[in-house]
Amino acid sequence: MKLRLLIAAIAAAIACVALTSAADTDKGKPAIEFDSRTHDFGEIGAEGGPVTHTFTFTNTGTAPLIIVSATASCGCTRPVYTTKPVKPGKKGTIKVSFLPSGQPLGEFSKTVRVRTNAGGKRLTLQIGGVIVPGAVNPAQSK
Repeated sequence: MKLRLLIAAIAAAIACVALTSAADTDKGKPAIEFDSRTHDFGEIGAEGGPVTHTFTFTNTGTAPLIIVSATASCGCTRPVYTTKPVKPGKKGTIKVSFLPSGQPLGEFSKTVRVRTNAGGKRLTLQIGGVIVPGAVNPAQSK
């Protein structure tokens, strides 16, 4: 009799652990998907001031997405990102500004490394273009 009671108690404990694990799985996970992860500014003037592009992403997961950090490859590039959790199905942004002043003329390529709570590797955003002499820059990207 005691053996049956012990077996029933162990079975109940296992069932509780299984249900708890299933409940944790049901909470879902965030996932991030960018509209695009690259942007080409084309030709920009060396003395024309900063140029900016806004990268848009969607939380394609089932739990809130948080941008933990966005780190630029150099001081001439500055990312500003959504700091509030992004609900599933909603959009967020990472606005990247590049200051060409003081940079060498010619082609450039800069990166921003993005870390989220979605797990996996850091994502990389890339901006580029060509710095030319002068002060006129094309229309800003959105």
